[in-house]
Amino acid sequence: MKALLFTVAFVVELAMLVAAGWWGFTLDAGLALRLLAGLGAPLLIAVVWGVFCSPRASVRLPAPAKLAVQAACFVVAGLLLALAGHPVLGGLLVAVWAVDRAVLSHGGHPA
Repeated sequence: MKALLFTVAFVVELAMLVAAGWWGFTLDAGLALRLLAGLGAPLLIAVVWGVFCSPRASVRLPAPAKLAVQAACFVVAGLLLALAGHPVLGGLLVAVWAVDRAVLSHGGHPA
């Protein structure tokens, strides 16, 4: 069960980055701005995730703070996806992460 939950966590982390890029590349703007946003938004989220949330994070946070940073990353990605015209997918991204995280925090066993 835990392997499945960790796989889901990894897939939604990738989806978070894709959502941020999707938003940037679909902006109603010139090519330069779309490229900057489409590459910059996921890069910014990846840097924040790497510094604070990854298993090899350079800044070790207490569990509640780490969870808050993770939630912020997913909420931002969900909002960006909604701004790109896909609010249901944005909400689904956040919901899948939240459920997966909740089940993982309870030892990987559904309640």
